Amino acid sequence: MKNYIYISILLLGLTLSVQAQEVVPIAKTEVLTKVSEDNTSIKISEEDFNIAKADYRQTNAVFLPNISASHTGIATTNPLMAFGSKLNQEILTQNDFSPALLNNPSQIENYATKFEIQQPLINVDGIYQRKAAKSKMEAMSLKTERTQDYLVFEVDKAYMQLQLAYKAVAVLEKALVAANANKKLADDSFKQGYLQRADVLNVEVRVTEVQNQLQTAKSNVQNASNYLSFLMSDENYVVYIPTDELVITTFALEDKKISENRSDIKAMQLASSAYEAMNKADKMAFLPRLNAFGSYELYDDQIFQGDANGYLFGAQLSWDIFQGSKRFGKAQKSKSEFEKSKLEYKQYVSQSNLELNKAKRAFTDAENKLELTTLALEQSEESLRIRTNRFKEGLEKTSDLLLAETQYAQKQLEYYQTIFEYNYAQAYVQFLTKE
Repeated sequence: MKNYIYISILLLGLTLSVQAQEVVPIAKTEVLTKVSEDNTSIKISEEDFNIAKADYRQTNAVFLPNISASHTGIATTNPLMAFGSKLNQEILTQNDFSPALLNNPSQIENYATKFEIQQPLINVDGIYQRKAAKSKMEAMSLKTERTQDYLVFEVDKAYMQLQLAYKAVAVLEKALVAANANKKLADDSFKQGYLQRADVLNVEVRVTEVQNQLQTAKSNVQNASNYLSFLMSDENYVVYIPTDELVITTFALEDKKISENRSDIKAMQLASSAYEAMNKADKMAFLPRLNAFGSYELYDDQIFQGDANGYLFGAQLSWDIFQGSKRFGKAQKSKSEFEKSKLEYKQYVSQSNLELNKAKRAFTDAENKLELTTLALEQSEESLRIRTNRFKEGLEKTSDLLLAETQYAQKQLEYYQTIFEYNYAQAYVQFLTKE
């Protein structure tokens, strides 16, 4: 019930302070759903996977035939072409062997319809290129998965920033109410001659400071809301208010470590495998290739006709024995790229372990800080209560009361900031150790 009252008050206050902007309550689960459906980074990552998948499908040419069809029409008086065209059309007669007709033939038309097929039989370098393309495709799939994991972590952080911003607004609104109340007391005391004008000015300065801090906190609410809109690819940029409370979460860190099954680490393994396969492909390019081929042809002196036909088939063993030093350089380059990818993988895992150790220490620091800020908040609250009562009785200096108010507001903000740091450290450790 307390949470609903708190949300209602903040919703009303922010609605009055933010002009011409809609204030929308939102839960973290709702943000996660919209991000998973509409986030642009996820869509970009999915398209990267589709590109890699298309590249892999192109390597089907290593096994599948290449089939083509063509229809060609010519007219010629070239002796050789004219004789060959009649031969293909199967219309040669005894008279066509006359030297006069052979040397000076009449114009002849020839229309040829041709179906060709080329079938790879042995193409070792192509097989390794296909393996490299498959590894790249699988790596892109894991990259998409890691992008989704990262955005879940980013939503956690962004939503906590929104919660923290509202906590700051709530603290500063209370501080402003207290400052205004103290200003009224100071004004009354000044009129009665109990306070000097300098004391009243100090109270007024305090009120102005709190007003400025409150305005900054409200701007932070809008900034956090805009970032959530960006993550959800929502261009309306409304002001959100969290329906979930900023509370301390618990998490065990003792057995957490970097796993080689983490999607981005596995993706780097696959990328290294792709470089290895490309290096092998470049080495296998020195081997010969065996391909089968065949064609079926139709000939006629009329377009799109085919009274005469014939076929041809065979196999070709080809071997590019030497292409300058091109292939040697290419193989050397791919080997270096493979060695580089192994070093990058090792460095990435080492860096991930470094980040995990830092995150664990940050969590421990936040845990200790949380205990201190909780105690400091309780002490500052009690101090403010005592000084306020004494100030009402004329037993406390204005400067001391203002100092107590400032300290209490600061300790509240520090407390909620520490909760944010504590929860953020846990979320980051979970992100780093996710399998």
